[in-house]
Amino acid sequence: MRIGILGTGTVGQTLGSKLVALGHEVVLGSRSKGNAAAGDWADRNGPRAQAGTFAEAAAHGELVVNATGGTVALSAVELAGPENLAGKVLLDVCNPLVFSPTGELTLDPVNDDSIGEQLQRALPQTRVVKALNTVNVAVMVDPDRVPGEHQLFMAGEDTEAKAQVTALLGEFGWPAGRVLDLGGIDAARGLEMMMPFWMRLMRHYGHADFNYSIRTAN
Repeated sequence: MRIGILGTGTVGQTLGSKLVALGHEVVLGSRSKGNAAAGDWADRNGPRAQAGTFAEAAAHGELVVNATGGTVALSAVELAGPENLAGKVLLDVCNPLVFSPTGELTLDPVNDDSIGEQLQRALPQTRVVKALNTVNVAVMVDPDRVPGEHQLFMAGEDTEAKAQVTALLGEFGWPAGRVLDLGGIDAARGLEMMMPFWMRLMRHYGHADFNYSIRTAN
């Protein structure tokens, strides 16, 4: 599959490298042509890996991943071009994290909105699916780093789009039975609000190799 990734940070590069290793053709997109981080990533990952702008990554991808920071996600998709994303699945993995000068974590937006919803409103012809935002990037692409049964969560309006994302997550090592569909894109609010708790857990454990395990009575 041709996949475009918006964002050249650790999340974008890690997802991109895993996708290339799985045989996909990936363009890692940045705001400007000639981005050094994207170019270095492409050089390390071989002929199926290319660097480009947000617009080039979006145009290339049959599926596109938003791996930008939550505070810049809307400007990133504007640069990517709604026309390049129309009709496609946009897998949104970002969180709306805002850190104060003293390191205190807040979310923006929070409670009555989410980045997932904002992206869907900004891109009405795109099928936005929220997933992968509740685990560390290393666990995203290697769930066996955490032993036992543990789950991912997913939200979005389009059933077919969610099925496509579930299949891709399966390639990462997440069986479909461990991907919990929480319904429409408004469920992204709860997923994004899990992050302050996740940060507390990381401080408690001293590492990020953990995840949530949901068990029910039936």
